[in-house]
Amino acid sequence: MKVKLSSLLFAAAAVVIFASVSFAQVETFSSPDVEYTFSIPDARWKSTATPSASSSTHRYVYVDRNDAQLEIRKLSKSKSELLSEFIRNNEESKLQTLPGYIPGREENFKGKLEGMIFNYEYVLSGRSMIGRFYYLSVNDTTVYVLRFTGNAKILKSIRNQTDSIARTFDVK
Repeated sequence: MKVKLSSLLFAAAAVVIFASVSFAQVETFSSPDVEYTFSIPDARWKSTATPSASSSTHRYVYVDRNDAQLEIRKLSKSKSELLSEFIRNNEESKLQTLPGYIPGREENFKGKLEGMIFNYEYVLSGRSMIGRFYYLSVNDTTVYVLRFTGNAKILKSIRNQTDSIARTFDVK
């Protein structure tokens, strides 16, 4: 009898825990100053620089800026330039000055917008860091880049969140 009661209490506690997790709030970012929206899957992401009429840069930090951060920028490319060429010619060349820079592989990506992911590693103050940039094509000449950078262990552990943010990123 005691075993059945304790099993029943354990099952009830499990249902309450799983129900509270499934009803977790997902924050959606939207602003009249920018033409995009996206969902933030975890409340530990905090906005540190919001877009305004004069600046379209948007930054989020995960717990602390040394852990992980996100910067969103709108870039222009030539109509004839492939996205992989654009990444190599314009973006990767800037990253090569980082200490301990090691380029990673490019991956195709598909969410609400399609694009590519560029990964790399570097060292900052003796700590292993990584970058994971999502290049999302709006059209032939407009690309949004979601630049996630941070501590290698932390950013790797929240990769599902970075993928989720990029998958939900859309132009209004």
